[in-house]
Parts: sequence; C-alpha cells; structure tokens
Amino acid sequence: MAMRSHYCGLVTDAQLGETVSLCGWVNRRRDHGGVIFIDLRDREGYVQVVCDPDRADMFAVAEGVRNEYCVQVKGLVRARPAGTVNDNLKSGKIEVLCHELIVLNASVTPPFQIDDENLSETTRLTHRVLDLRRPYMQNNLMLRYRVSMEVRKFLDANGFVDIETPMLTKSTPEGARDYLVPSRVHDGHFFALPQSPQLFKQLLMVAGFDRYYQITKCFRDEDLRADRQPEFTQIDIETSFLGEEEIRDMFQGMITTVFKNTIGVDLGEFPVMTYQDAMHLYGSDKPDLRVNLQFTEVTDVMADVDFKVFSGAATMKNGRVVALRVPGGSVEGGGISRGEIDAYTEFVKIYGAKGLAYIRVNDLSKGRDGLQSPIVKNIHDTALNAVLERTGAQNGDLIFFGADKAKIVNDAIGALRLKVGLSEFGKKNGLFTAGWRPMWVVDFPMFEFDEEAQRYTATHHPFTAPKDGHEDWMVSAPEKCISKGYDMVLNGWEMGGGSVRIHRADVQQKVFDALKITPEEAQLKFGFLLDALQYGAPPHGGLAFGLDRIVTLMTGAESIRDVIAFPKTQRAQCLLTQAPSMVDEKQLRELHIKLRNADLVKAA
Repeated sequence: MAMRSHYCGLVTDAQLGETVSLCGWVNRRRDHGGVIFIDLRDREGYVQVVCDPDRADMFAVAEGVRNEYCVQVKGLVRARPAGTVNDNLKSGKIEVLCHELIVLNASVTPPFQIDDENLSETTRLTHRVLDLRRPYMQNNLMLRYRVSMEVRKFLDANGFVDIETPMLTKSTPEGARDYLVPSRVHDGHFFALPQSPQLFKQLLMVAGFDRYYQITKCFRDEDLRADRQPEFTQIDIETSFLGEEEIRDMFQGMITTVFKNTIGVDLGEFPVMTYQDAMHLYGSDKPDLRVNLQFTEVTDVMADVDFKVFSGAATMKNGRVVALRVPGGSVEGGGISRGEIDAYTEFVKIYGAKGLAYIRVNDLSKGRDGLQSPIVKNIHDTALNAVLERTGAQNGDLIFFGADKAKIVNDAIGALRLKVGLSEFGKKNGLFTAGWRPMWVVDFPMFEFDEEAQRYTATHHPFTAPKDGHEDWMVSAPEKCISKGYDMVLNGWEMGGGSVRIHRADVQQKVFDALKITPEEAQLKFGFLLDALQYGAPPHGGLAFGLDRIVTLMTGAESIRDVIAFPKTQRAQCLLTQAPSMVDEKQLRELHIKLRNADLVKAA
C-alpha cells in the first residue's frame, strides 16, 4: 500500500470496510480509559483514529505521540457508534480503527495549540509555519489557489497569453516610492522592483501580443494598512482593439465567473457610477453600497449663515458643506447617545475635521423648537428649511454636518458614514444591508492638483487616455479633462482598476506637458515607451486586479495578511525570517555602498 491512499478529511462512509493509509499531523490525542483517540489532520480536514490496546505494538506508539507529531496511520474504515456522529466534518460519520501507527517525525511542544483562535498577530507571524497549519489559513490559501485557477481558465478561454515581465527594471514615477536594488556591476546605478508591469504590458501591445495577462508580484514602498503590503500579487491584464465598455464587460464577466465557481456567489448587477457622483453622494471613489446613507449637498445655502464654520467653508475655494441624515439617530432610548456623538467627533478629527456639528430632529411640527442643537440659533430659516427638505428628515432623525475643504469633508464624513452604517446601531436600524454590492466607478478626472507642490499629478497614472475631445484641455484646462479610467469596487474595496491607454506619442506628450514633465525628463524616464509608440502602436487598454484583496473579501478576513502565505507586518517586516536585516560590510563594498550612520556601520 502507498504511504497515503486518501486525504484525512476526505475519508467518508463511501470507504466503509476499506483499509486506508493516511498521513498527517496529530491535532489532538485523547486517552479514554484505555482506548486512545487521535484526531488526525491534513490540508483537507480531520479524521478520527481509534487506537485499541489489543494491538500492543501499535498502542505503545500511540501512547507516546503528542500534538503536531507527523504520523502515518493504516487502518479499517468503520462507522462511528450511534450518538457520536460529527455532522461538521466530511469524515464525521466514520472513524479509522488503527492497525499500524508510524511516527514519521516527532515534534517539540508547539508554542500554541493549532486550534487556538485567540492568538496575537505577532505570535502568528513569528511562528508562521505553524500558523499555516491551522484550518483557517489552510482554507484561505486553498481558496486563493482556486481563484487563481479560475482566473487562468477564463483568460485562457478568451485567448489571453501569460507572459512574464522583468522584476529588475528602471525606476519610473508611478505614484509610490520604489524599492531600489543596487547594481554590483554598474557602480552607482540601481534597478527598481516594479510597482506594476504597466510599461512592459503596453510594450507587449505594441509588439503584437494583443491579449496578455500575468499573475505577478508588485512592489511599493508606501505606508501600510490592513489592505496593503509592500509586495502584493496583481492579476495584470492588457488587450488591444477593445474600447472602454468592452473591456469592462469582459472583466466583469471574469470576476462574476470567479465568484460563482469558487464560493458559489452570484454578484448580480454592476451599477456604473461616475467619479463625480460617487464623491458627491459618498465622499469616496470606492463607496460601500451596503451602507444605506448618502451625503446631502448644502454648500449653496450656507454661504450667509451666522455660523462661521459653515459660511467660511461655503465661501472658500474648494470648500464644501454636506449633511448626513441618520434615520432614527435621535430616537430617545434607541438612537445615538451624546457619548457616541462625542466619540464620532474624535473619530472625524483623524481625517482633518475640526469638529462634528449635528442637529437632532425631535418634532418637526414645532419648527425650531423641535430641533435640538447648539448651532440651530446661528442658521437662518432658509438654510434650515433647505437642510430638512433636501435630507428628507423625519422626527427622530439625527443630522451630522461636515464643513471644510472638500477633501477633508469627503474623507471625514465618508468615514463617518461607514462608521455609523457598520455600527450595531446601523445594522439594527436598516442602515446596512448585508450581501455583495459590486459597482464600476468611471470617468475619473485625468489630473489632481497638488496644493503643496503647486502642480497637477496624474489621478491614475500618466499613461491613461483622455476622453475623446478632451485632449486639448490637458494644457489649457487640465481640471476639466476626464479620463477613460475605471475602477471595479466591491463592498467599499477597490478590487481592480485600469484604463484605456494613450497609444499616440503626441497625446502622451500633452500629458507630460500638463504634469510639467519636460521632454528631456520624459525621454530619460519613459523614452523606451515613447519610442515604441511611434511604431504603429495599436489602441489598447486593460486593468489590474488585486488578488490578495479579492480573496480577503471572499473569506471575510480582517487583513490581507490572512490570505498571504508569508506576509509582512504593518512595519514592512517579516517576523518569521527577521527581514529586513543587516548585511556584512563585504557585501556592501561589492555594491559600492557606504553607510553614513555610524551605528549602522558598527552593526554591519
């Protein structure tokens, strides 16, 4: 018999009466009055093994095994006794009567129990190999594998070709800080790890590979969050001779197929919303449509109110005043308390807001006397009536306000919208609808104005094509220019995004002019792309999906670190390997690098 005939978790009553050979790890060993039970675990799940003292040699081995021993079991599959069936396991109707037990490798006492659910992330990442044995992590990574396979099957069926692009490339400005790799051969020169294969996939379009894809690593040296990693996996796709809507339709089909075939979810309709509408209604370009709250614009009616916070924001350049109506938020005994409002006030300050104004709508029939708020006396009737009418306020509602520069208002009240909607109050009062809410956000502005640098930057990247007829605005009125960019959003997460690209060198030059990138600088940084565009470059476009984010959404994990085998911490460290680490001085000399910090020199 082979070392293993079946996976532990796949042995069922279909194998009743058969002799099987299983390999795995001891999850639990239980001694029940002379009979030893072993819960044997592998990647497919658990099976119960019964060790009877009638087989003395085997039983002596069973007495010595402990948790996480790697063992081989040979035995007879039989039905579990009445009353002991475990409906939570595929193997829950059977057990394996052990005939032979071989310890393939013993284990020292592990630092935690594999089924312990109350582990700190530091413990888990330090002992990641053991953490990966946990069914939670095994299931996550197996799902990740299935997602990748479904993506590959869909793209292969649609004529896409998997082509690798370089990991050591040229440093180009693409929105985040590059990871640099010093060259030993070329003194003082550096490679960069790719932030994305963007330029190379465009070159592949020029080269005639009209349908390209790659599931590849990308690298960005940026501040980290729960949904970011310094190295992440991207499903990178590019195609020629398809327009904006055709590209969206194709890859909406891909994501729909992947969700259906891996977790049995029908994502349904994908509404399309413009960037302008998303910001107007939600303050975010990736709105979570499960939260049933929207902004109400009141900037225009607040310009002449006595409350200076509102009037000042309404009259400043790029200022905005919005209302966020929370139905039932002022209901006595069941609404949002003053203490919770104070907590929300501190919360919005994280996003730059100076405070959080509000009005409790207690009784509309009493006019002003039915409104409870310290700001009501400083707002004239016209503005108050406009707020109540536009928001559709009813008795028992609570209205929050944001007033400041538009970015601060959007960030702060957008975050507050999610905070309230996802709260226990929000879920109890119908402000949140569970489920899957995909959407497309389209018509992004080509450029954003950087107040600090006093120049425009590219909203997506400088290779995004403008809408037809907007080319001339790129120099004369960049703020008017709309791009052929699009993002797919699911439950408030940007799953992927892309655009139709610029395929003409003259249009690409106009973008560089708008970004104040000189011809010399453009040639230095992007010359190889600009040169290639002159050789009959086809119309092309594409997008990239974050594989880590897709699987995180599918699993409901709190962090993308739970769907990556060996992730970094939020400080970009690997606790398992203790990377990054010092290197010896000989290596530094070979790379022509000298450390300037005296302590680092000593450590090296």
